[in-house]
Amino acid sequence: MRAMPRIVIPDDEPAVMQPSKAYEKLAGYDVRAYSDRPSGADDLVARIGDAEIVINIRSTSRFTAEVLARCPMLRLISIWGTGTDNVDLAAAQARGIRVTNTPGVAAIAVAEHTLALILAVAKQLVHVDRQVRDQQWPRAMVTQLRGKTLGLIGTGAIGREVASLARGIGMRVIAWTFHPQGDIAEWVRFDEVFRAADVVSVHVRLSSNTVQLIRREHFDLMKPTAMFINTARGAVVKELDLLDALRTNSIAGAGLDVFENEPLPSGSPFFSLSNVVLTPHAAGITPETTEAGLALAIDNVISFIRDSRH
Repeated sequence: MRAMPRIVIPDDEPAVMQPSKAYEKLAGYDVRAYSDRPSGADDLVARIGDAEIVINIRSTSRFTAEVLARCPMLRLISIWGTGTDNVDLAAAQARGIRVTNTPGVAAIAVAEHTLALILAVAKQLVHVDRQVRDQQWPRAMVTQLRGKTLGLIGTGAIGREVASLARGIGMRVIAWTFHPQGDIAEWVRFDEVFRAADVVSVHVRLSSNTVQLIRREHFDLMKPTAMFINTARGAVVKELDLLDALRTNSIAGAGLDVFENEPLPSGSPFFSLSNVVLTPHAAGITPETTEAGLALAIDNVISFIRDSRH
């Protein structure tokens, strides 16, 4: 009888998998879990070199072509989360390594977080909170969202949920996506989203087609009263161009959950901007989505093992 395949979790830090209820699904399997992150490629290979299956928790683990070449037994990478940009997908395909993820499970949480950022920026909540704590009593004229236009870049599961929430508070929704389907929004050209929207919200996945998709020319199209929201991936935006637009008040503000470099380095220019609300790539982190996503990542593993036996 074929031995149980080795499953390695190389990067459960901060720990989410091992304390979860979902982890109990792996009882009886050959599992080795690490409670810290690999220090680099060599350390990652040392951890997963004898694994047939990897459950990837953190995107800081980079499954490059070189790493995959040094793991000849590897047959499956099961990612907790939606993004696959930390895996060289072409190299994985060439080696017959399947890559799975957990799309959709965090859609509601990320959409709610997106709406929270929109409201926080529109109402200047962080800035006003600081002023009140400094014993000021500001009377800022803030943005009312009913009747304003939300422009979506990308309309996957998260984008669709954001559209629903925005309509719920009385916003008009326009959108651009690579493959428009249905009537969730008014479909417009890419540039028109920036030109017409009062709030632009990004929901495309990171790929070779979307790296620095949004640049200075797009911020230049936006109204000076418009806001920019990103809960997708930092690298979709040319960050220096966004910073310039914010510094010069070319746009009114931004709500950002994702960045080119995470965590934000000490002295990040974002820290000095009062028209930005920052969160730590945490939009999808709720107890409900964490358990559902971890369970799906494990189910992908169990299905793979079951299918491999037939």
